[in-house]
Amino acid sequence: MRLKRSKTLLTGKPGVGKTTLIRKIIERMQSVQMAGFYTSEIRSGGYRSGFELNGLNGDRRILAHAELESHHRVGKYGVDTAGFELFLENLDLLNPGAAVIVIDEIGKMELFSSRFRTLLRQILDSDKCLLASIALHGKGLIENIKRRPDINLIEVTPNNREDLLSSILA
Repeated sequence: MRLKRSKTLLTGKPGVGKTTLIRKIIERMQSVQMAGFYTSEIRSGGYRSGFELNGLNGDRRILAHAELESHHRVGKYGVDTAGFELFLENLDLLNPGAAVIVIDEIGKMELFSSRFRTLLRQILDSDKCLLASIALHGKGLIENIKRRPDINLIEVTPNNREDLLSSILA
């Protein structure tokens, strides 16, 4: 099992199913050595209160939370940029043995980290396969990544999300 295109990025509105699709792809590709992370919501009282990072190596860490004090904020969420950078150190994203790098997601919260931006550029410029989600809207680096000729950008919608697995995997 492999990705049909070596640099596949999923985009779409929040809550459309990008992370769910990434998790399904990870499950299908269990025999392939991967490095990276996906993000899950932290819910409290029926409401989203934050985001947790889940490393494919088993590490977990809070990325952002409504109750977190931070000078880096996205909406109501304080972002733990220093914690994210420590989390990244243990993922070994540039490991030569990793056939696929998984990044969920390339968005405002993650891009506060200079370490993440550097790693992301190194991965994009390498021959590594990349499966990632990326913000639907964004300027600067987000926009530049989407315009790269080697990127296979797929918009996930409620109408196509159930059918995308077969078009992403070979």
